[in-house]
Order: sequence, then C-alpha cells, then structure tokens
Amino acid sequence: MDRVIPKKTWTTKRLMTIGGISALVLLIAGSFYFTSGKSKLNVDTERITISDITKGPFQESIPQNGTVLPLTTIYLITPDGGRVEEKYVEDGAILKAGDPILRLSNTDLELNLSNQMTNVSSMLAQTQLSRVNADQNTVNKLTQMADVESQYREAARIYNLDKKLYAQKVIGSQEYQQAENNYNYYLQKKQLAQTILKQDTVSRTAQEKQDKESYAGAQKTLQILQKKVGGLIIRAPSDGQLTSLDAEIGQSKTPGMTIGQLDVLNGFKVRLSDVDEHYISRVFTGLTGVFNFAGKDYKLKIIKVYTQVTNGRFQVDMSFVGEVPKGIRKGQTLQITLALSDETTAILVPKGGFYQQTGGNWIFKVSEDGKTAYRQEITLGRQNTDYYEVLSGLKPGDKVVTSSYENYGTMQELVLKK
Repeated sequence: MDRVIPKKTWTTKRLMTIGGISALVLLIAGSFYFTSGKSKLNVDTERITISDITKGPFQESIPQNGTVLPLTTIYLITPDGGRVEEKYVEDGAILKAGDPILRLSNTDLELNLSNQMTNVSSMLAQTQLSRVNADQNTVNKLTQMADVESQYREAARIYNLDKKLYAQKVIGSQEYQQAENNYNYYLQKKQLAQTILKQDTVSRTAQEKQDKESYAGAQKTLQILQKKVGGLIIRAPSDGQLTSLDAEIGQSKTPGMTIGQLDVLNGFKVRLSDVDEHYISRVFTGLTGVFNFAGKDYKLKIIKVYTQVTNGRFQVDMSFVGEVPKGIRKGQTLQITLALSDETTAILVPKGGFYQQTGGNWIFKVSEDGKTAYRQEITLGRQNTDYYEVLSGLKPGDKVVTSSYENYGTMQELVLKK
C-alpha cells in the first residue's frame, strides 16, 4: 500500500541557492560601500602630529640665509695695466692708508712721461726765448717812439717860431711852408708810432697769454702722466684688510682689471643673495629681520635692495641695529627671519608636512569625539616660519593633522587609533 512521503522545506539545493544569493548581495553591498562611500584608513595617533588652531599675534616673514660681509669694500684695480714687478704684502695683510701693495711696470706709460717732460722743457725754453724777443722788440719800438717824439717836438718848435715870423713878414712863405710841412710829417709819424706801439702791446699780451695757457696745458698733461706712473705702485686707499689679492710676479694686468679688494674694518653688513623675485615688490629699505647668534636674538634692517633679478632671485643688504654680535666673522652664514608686515591678530595653523600634498587647499580636521579626521576645505593666506594664516575653513579650538599626508593617497577619512 502506497504511503505519502513528507516534502522537505530546506533542501541542500535550496540552501546553496539562498547562500549564493546572499553572498552576491553582500558582495554588491560591499562593492557599493567601498566605491561610493568614504574611503577610510586606520592611522596610529602616535605617528602623526595633531595641532590646535589658535588665534594670536601674527607677523608675515620668510626665512633667508645671509652672509656676513664688511660694511665697506674697496676694489683695487690697475688703472693703466702693466707687468707685476714686485709684491710688498700678501693676502690677508692689515694695511694703513697709503701702504704699498705691489708695483707694476708699463714701458709705454714711462716713455710717454719722458717725452712729455722733454716737451715741457722745450716749451718752457721756447716761451722764455719768445719773451726775450718780445722784450727786445718792445725796446726797439720804444726807442723809435722816442726818436719820433724828439723829431716831432723840434718840428713843432720851428713851425711855431716860423709862424710868428711869417706873420711879422720876417721870413718868406717858402720857408714858412717848409716848416709847416715838416711839422705835419712828424705829427703823422708820431701818431703812426703810437699806433704801432699800442698794437705791439696788445699782440704781446695775447702771445703771453697763449704761451702761458700752452705751458699750463703741457704742465697739466705732465702731472697726469706723473700721477699715472705713480699709480703703477698700487697702494691701500684706506685702512683695512687686504683680501682676494690676485697678482703674481711676472703677470700682465690689463687696464681696469680688479686685482683684489680692501675690506674696511669699520663694521659688518649681511647680504641676502637668494630672495625669491615673488617678494621683490614687498621688500624695501627699512624692513627688519632677526637672527639668533650664540643663544641671543639680534636685529637687522634693510639698507639696500638690488633690483636686478638673476635666475628668479635678487639680493638685499642689511645692517645691524644696535648691538653687533661679538665673534662674528666675514663669510659667516646667518639664519635670518625677514619680516614682511607689521604684527596683527590672525587665526593660525602650525606649519607642517601637510602643505606639500594639499597646497594649503584642504586639511584633515579631527572630529569632536577625536576618533576620526576628515577632509576640510580651507583657505590659507600669509605665512611665517612657524604658522600659516587661516582665512577660512577653520576656527580657534579646532584640531587638525599637520604632519605629512604622503602615505594617505586619496583617503577621505582617517580613523584615529591609539
């Protein structure tokens, strides 16, 4: 007799089907979660830096390396060039103004000096001879003037006498006319002699002036050549220390060549040689900076800005304000913080490695419970050696991760583990 067999509800086939469907659903859900939701990364808090957002005094500044230089440096040049014949001192010597440093020889210059000395001597002799001749000529003209003057007076005497006698009819008209003609002749001769003597005086004065000017010009040229020859001995223009001397016996130096420099020992300055051209419109004389030396802070002030830009950089000279550090030396490098603004109050975020990956556009902000950190869009403004100025996105009291984000990739959220 047939009997009814009860049908099983949970068969193996049915269970496997349900399990497969569940796995597929979980797979799809997991895929959706990890692709469309926030990507997370577990981070050990001991390996990151969490900083507080604060509000306080802020002054924009940039760090710069400065090199200590003498306050005044005088470059030594060879005015006319020549061959190095003798060195009197070596590099590093402490000199007084006028101390000889080295001697050059210049045959052409020395020959020109000799020729000019001969020229001046010849000109002097010629001037003296011209003066003697002029004196003799003047004497002759004065003698002629004296003779004419005597002849004129005699002719005038006879004319005046004959004029009276002729009026009294003592002498005839022939004798009177002869006396009058002689008188008129010597009168004209006297006037002519006076004119010649006057012209001679004017001519002689002009010639003497010309000779004097020519001789003075030759003397001036001689003095210049003497100074040039004297300049073949290079001397210290001031008290100071000789540095960078580039001259050896037998070397030839061209005119205008720099052969060394003299550092005047009247103080120091600091040169910043690597200031980014981005700041050229904001760096000007009067700005200040500070540096630490032997555990003490010292102040500097910009005294000169070199506006020439080379390879995106320009130079700045700074002087010490107040006390100068003891023991500071030429060539020493100082770490200087250059202030670009006055002190103001601002919201501040400490500097850190996060900026390299985010460019200051976002930061990981720690949640209020301190268990996670999520991306927060921010806007940063000015900066100094310690802080960035926060313009938006954060407020005082917030906590942020300021260490490097190099290993975080595209993670949206950090799970903070202690």
